[in-house]
Amino acid sequence: MSPEYDGLCLLYAHHALSRDKLYAVKILGWARLANGQTVAILPWLNAISRCIDLNDPESGQSQGYYDPRSGSHFSETPPHHLAALDAMSHYSSTTAVIQEIPDLIGSHAALLGDNQQFLLEPVISWRLHKDGRLEAQVADLSLAQHSPILAGDECLYPVQQEANFRYFFQYHIANQIKAGGQIATRALSQLLT
Repeated sequence: MSPEYDGLCLLYAHHALSRDKLYAVKILGWARLANGQTVAILPWLNAISRCIDLNDPESGQSQGYYDPRSGSHFSETPPHHLAALDAMSHYSSTTAVIQEIPDLIGSHAALLGDNQQFLLEPVISWRLHKDGRLEAQVADLSLAQHSPILAGDECLYPVQQEANFRYFFQYHIANQIKAGGQIATRALSQLLT
């Protein structure tokens, strides 16, 4: 994986929201697949998705990529990510976790807590396993011994393995929910129940 440090976004259509505009969501990083293909990835609903697989206009259809700093629209992997992935492909690891990157896009995991209350936990990092699994790591604060909590900390655990895990949200949606916005809170409640 090559983390997305420049804030590049996926552009996508979502006809359930509007047929007249495109939406942008930050990319987590770029991944080299076993077949040699390079794809952008991001947390999408309850999984990690390859941007090219988002092909349903009613729930999200990829329309290429966007650089908010320059305003440019593009469809190919940026050359610096290709170079980074080429270099990393020569690195071999014998450990189960071959890479861990910090979450740079403000991902949050939504979990269903006691009494059907929802919890939003910030994703600290993402662990790439040798078998290709990418797992979001959140902190068990009761085990935290250091502050701030960084990638690789012993208090981190893979949130997707939790039975009460439901969805991922990026920071702007998570902040709307935390602020108690009625529309965002109502939508989250419908998703979690």
